[in-house]
Amino acid sequence: MTQSSTQTATTPARPASAEVAGQMTHREILEALSGLLLAMFVAMLSSTVVSNALPRIVTDLHGSQSGYTWVVVATLLTMTASTPVWGKLADQFNKKLLVQTALVIYVAGSLIAATAPSMGVLIGARAVQGLGVGGLTALVQVVIASMVTPRERGRYSGYLGAVFALATVSGPLIGGLLVDAPGLGWRSCFYVGIPIAAIAFVVLQKTLHLPVVRRDVHIDYLGAGLIVSGVSALLVWVSLAGNDFAWASGTSAVFVGLGVVLLIAAVYVEMRVAAEPVIPTRLFRDRTTALATVASVFVGVAMFGATVYLSQYFQIARGMSPTHAGLMSISMVGGLLVSSIVSGRAITRTGRWKRFLVGGMVLVVVGLVLLSFIDEQTPLVVVGGFMAVLGVGLGSTMQNLVLAVQNNTAQADMGSASAVVAFFRSMGGSIGVSALGAVLSAQVSDKVRSGLAALHIPTDAHQSHQIPDLRTLPAPVRAVFEHAFGSATGELFLIATPFAVLALLAVVFIREVPLRTTIERDDELEQVSA
Repeated sequence: MTQSSTQTATTPARPASAEVAGQMTHREILEALSGLLLAMFVAMLSSTVVSNALPRIVTDLHGSQSGYTWVVVATLLTMTASTPVWGKLADQFNKKLLVQTALVIYVAGSLIAATAPSMGVLIGARAVQGLGVGGLTALVQVVIASMVTPRERGRYSGYLGAVFALATVSGPLIGGLLVDAPGLGWRSCFYVGIPIAAIAFVVLQKTLHLPVVRRDVHIDYLGAGLIVSGVSALLVWVSLAGNDFAWASGTSAVFVGLGVVLLIAAVYVEMRVAAEPVIPTRLFRDRTTALATVASVFVGVAMFGATVYLSQYFQIARGMSPTHAGLMSISMVGGLLVSSIVSGRAITRTGRWKRFLVGGMVLVVVGLVLLSFIDEQTPLVVVGGFMAVLGVGLGSTMQNLVLAVQNNTAQADMGSASAVVAFFRSMGGSIGVSALGAVLSAQVSDKVRSGLAALHIPTDAHQSHQIPDLRTLPAPVRAVFEHAFGSATGELFLIATPFAVLALLAVVFIREVPLRTTIERDDELEQVSA
């Protein structure tokens, strides 16, 4: 398992001088970026477009609540577990080919999902989709890092924020319209991303021209298998515990024990056995990478764990339709969009990035604290204002954490380092969604039971966990459910706040290194010259 230390760069097909030097002109970057942004939009759309269609899907395919959960978990599982593998492949193979491969995998999964005759087939198709989405999520950042210097990368990261915002807002709206449209239905939700993926494939083929680096390739199959298996065991546990089995149960112990043992074995293989580890442990010797990874975990817990339940808050506690609830996210996504663009341009202009990371995390903490005060009677304008504060903070944080890591990373490790940040953020989000979801369920159940008891209405534990059609309930009973979800959602944000504070502390201790103005680090340039 030894690897040759020699690397030879072949001459690119196009003789543009900027490209031969490892640089692309601004116009070439924008042309290639258009294909990358389409790919990122497809990745984000795959999850948001089906959010409002899931109840109809499960009904039509005669699925259960467990099946409902697995339609979501399958994509999340394969996306998160495959992210570091895609990142490592990007360090050893043609990045353009990898992005196009991820697009093909996504299209294949979408076609199977669109024609799925049963819940089992649909869940398998969603797992295939997750593999493609994991590749797109990891690789887009890596390809941008191969085209643009860290100093210039800020202004382009704003475009990624814009795509994130567009997919987050438009996905639920598109899905709702397709499900309700005569002659279309929920299957069209899986078809809608296919033409966009095809356009992205063609655009990348025509516009993305990166220098090809030939290296001896040694894939760490054992390490990759252990990482994927360990992460999968833990994600299955946090996704299903509290619903399919109790948190403190023998089943939980099996999943946790298996996941921990597999990950310990993976760490040993990565440190002692593999010549080309999937996640090189040397990356964590860099203070910025280590602290940014810690921050990514806690940002994932706070961001995904709390905000994913806002739609439920608007629909149940405030009586909104799914479409109206989707529109309410514009305030937070708008803040994220403006913040990511403004901070990115300011970073490119000044070369300083830590102030935006720290300031963004402060706003995330403030936004979560403000949202902890909401209930079923809080004016919607006030709720929207609190969400905007949170969005501004997230816009200054998410992309810039990746930028800080990429600035300190050698080009040969760029794929692995970028994927590590995305991987741990997804892990944190997965854990946050499941754990905080269990907390929300318990809080709502307690409040419903006490509320119905005050009305002298008998209930049992099963009924208190159900979510009835509020339109069919008498006004006093409906008020009990609205209050339960309204106040419990506020408490959820309060629980998420300490995780954001921990992320803030990690960011504060990151040492700011001025953004370099070359693709490679100085030591890499010196090695090439020698």
